[in-house]
Amino acid sequence: MTQHENKALSILAAALEKEERGRDFYKKASESCINPLGKEIFRTLMVDEGAHIKRVKEIFDNLSKGKKWDDNWKNYKVENEDLQKLFRKRIETFGSRVEGDNSDIEAISIGLEMEQGAITFYEEQLSKASDLLEKEFAKVMISEERGHFGALEDLKMYLENPESWFVEKERTSFDG
Repeated sequence: MTQHENKALSILAAALEKEERGRDFYKKASESCINPLGKEIFRTLMVDEGAHIKRVKEIFDNLSKGKKWDDNWKNYKVENEDLQKLFRKRIETFGSRVEGDNSDIEAISIGLEMEQGAITFYEEQLSKASDLLEKEFAKVMISEERGHFGALEDLKMYLENPESWFVEKERTSFDG
């Protein structure tokens, strides 16, 4: 195995560890979250991290067997490609009369840190990538992790101050 292949396997092992920690965290958060929208977002993130794990394992297994990068990882899709769209759709059901529990908000803050760490990790890998499929993989992961970050950011704002969320995100105007 070449030095480049060993490095790639090491990076993928680190990615796998990050994704597994994320999945496990979101599983616990979905089980303990009091707010139904938060519960649903955490559950969706847990499932998405599962798809990320399958992708990373697919690539890792191929490279460890001496195969080259291929695009089989694309077969593992995230549950909801636009979490913010899902979030907005669910908000219509819940409206602005929602309160966030402190433990829910704390879990969201931890999720935000994890997602930012994942974004930074994949951005670093993108800057070092030489293979086109490796670059495409990193770009897809960055995009999805940013989607996770954005959904958690919206959820945090919504739980902390729903009225402000509606004013900022829905551009609601007040008559008066």
